[in-house]
Amino acid sequence: MVQSINTKVDLVIDATSHIRASDYGQIMIGDKGFEFFNKRDKRKFIQIPWEEVDSVIASVLFKGKWIPRYAIKTKRNGTYTFSSKDPKKVLRAMREYIDPNDMVRSLGFFDVIKRGFKRKFQK
Repeated sequence: MVQSINTKVDLVIDATSHIRASDYGQIMIGDKGFEFFNKRDKRKFIQIPWEEVDSVIASVLFKGKWIPRYAIKTKRNGTYTFSSKDPKKVLRAMREYIDPNDMVRSLGFFDVIKRGFKRKFQK
């Protein structure tokens, strides 16, 4: 059994981790960090302390009506991507522990295309 890093839990919600193949489990947000526990294999878990979080990147579609997934960018270990049943509730719970300026929107499809064209013609 995995020991949780949190002493107080704010939110527990069903979620999917998109790190390797899709892993189904639960997200736990508490006072010490962000945790993901796999439902089937207890050895597959992700624990990210709040001090390690660099930024949270949300993919926002339809002017904020739908958030299909969000990513947590850490200072040392890269980016972890998740989706959950109620992503707005998860992001609001994370906002208590992370600076709201570190929570950003990801680039849209046309923004990525526009950036590519700009870089192509600047050279």
